[in-house]
Amino acid sequence: MVSIISVAKAAGVSNKTVSRVINGEPYVTEETRERVEKAIRDLGYIPNMAARLIRSSRSNAFGIITDYVSTTPYSVDIVRGIQDWANANGKTILMANTGASSKREAEIWKMFQSHRIDGVLYVTMYRRTVDPEAGDVRIPTVMINCRPQTQELLPSIEPDDYQGAQDLTRYLLDRGHRKIGYIRLNPILLGAQLRLDAFRKTAADFGLAETDLSVRLGMEGPVGAEKNYVFAVATEMLQQKDRPTAIMSGNDEMTIQIYIAAMALGLRIPEDVSIVGFDDFRTVSLALKPELTTAALPYYDLGLEGAELLNSVVAGNKARPSSRVVPCKLVERTSVQSVSLIPSGRNA
Repeated sequence: MVSIISVAKAAGVSNKTVSRVINGEPYVTEETRERVEKAIRDLGYIPNMAARLIRSSRSNAFGIITDYVSTTPYSVDIVRGIQDWANANGKTILMANTGASSKREAEIWKMFQSHRIDGVLYVTMYRRTVDPEAGDVRIPTVMINCRPQTQELLPSIEPDDYQGAQDLTRYLLDRGHRKIGYIRLNPILLGAQLRLDAFRKTAADFGLAETDLSVRLGMEGPVGAEKNYVFAVATEMLQQKDRPTAIMSGNDEMTIQIYIAAMALGLRIPEDVSIVGFDDFRTVSLALKPELTTAALPYYDLGLEGAELLNSVVAGNKARPSSRVVPCKLVERTSVQSVSLIPSGRNA
């Protein structure tokens, strides 16, 4: 097995210089660094991570604790964002999936502690409040796509569901829509209430009355086993005498049933009714015809910025526990059409 001494001899430098290059430390000239890195490649040297851990008490690794995020469509982009940050900053990533088992999660926390993981990124499948099962384990932690429930506050980074829904509502209003339907996402989800609140508030700011809005519950119940009312409530909404000219959906998957309900009634999208979603679940938003206008959940940016935030915490920059939000970008496609404006006493 090639040793650090062999690398130093081949590069014509000291053992300490080789160590500085391996650890990415300063005070090494670019010419020396290139010479050492060439010797490492030529000799096939592999750093002894266990020995480095013993010397430094730092693993140079971050752990990811997830529930089902690694198998949830597009939320895997959170992990991709973390990994891209780690690759650019010389960090190793270890990921463990709990399967939503609190016992398994507690075991993972202890395993990460025993491996001296520098910090943990706690990632959830859908946005919610949660209590990590860390017990007496103390590791710097940042929560992604979730927030802490108890007084044991941790820094968190989440999508800005409120801003995303606000932008979508303004988009419809700016195109003349004054009779708007809203089919709600499962109330158990934190983002569902924020999206609904933004819709109501933005519509009110534009001078719309509650009678101008038609709000219906589309889903409810345990996540993964919800009762689904979307097709029925969309059909009822579109059969109203003074039906909405636009419908805003709690998420993109729900819009499939709204499209089907509209077509079953002989209505054209967007000529007879405009439709917008949320999430930019591209298997749906691009497959629907016309393609769906929506707001994109910033999964990749959550991972990238979450890793940067954790690195700052690990480095000793005491981040005051708080919730940071990342914007949800409006993605304009072809499911919305402008309608003739009728004076409505708009205030905004």
